Amino acid sequence: MLAVVKIAGQQFKVQAGDSLYVPHLEGNTGDKVEFNEVLLVDNAGKISVGSAVKATVKAEIVKDLVQGDKVIAFKMKRRKGFRKKHGHRTHYTQIKIESIA
Repeated sequence: MLAVVKIAGQQFKVQAGDSLYVPHLEGNTGDKVEFNEVLLVDNAGKISVGSAVKATVKAEIVKDLVQGDKVIAFKMKRRKGFRKKHGHRTHYTQIKIESIA
């Protein structure tokens, strides 16, 4: 069974048993979460899309806070002495899909 789920404004293609990194979710390690915004479900060749989908995706939080790679934005104007350096690391949550029901 395959599903396309909308999590925090992004779409993810998931199957039972998948482990994936999603934008940071509230909760601790071991907590169970449910995603009701399922956009597409493929059940052995039978596809349901849009408002016909009546499924929820259940997952467990594996790691509650994972930091992504460091991203640096550096701005400079030559011969002016202007230099500006900003950086950030995006926070993610690792989840494991338990079931699509």
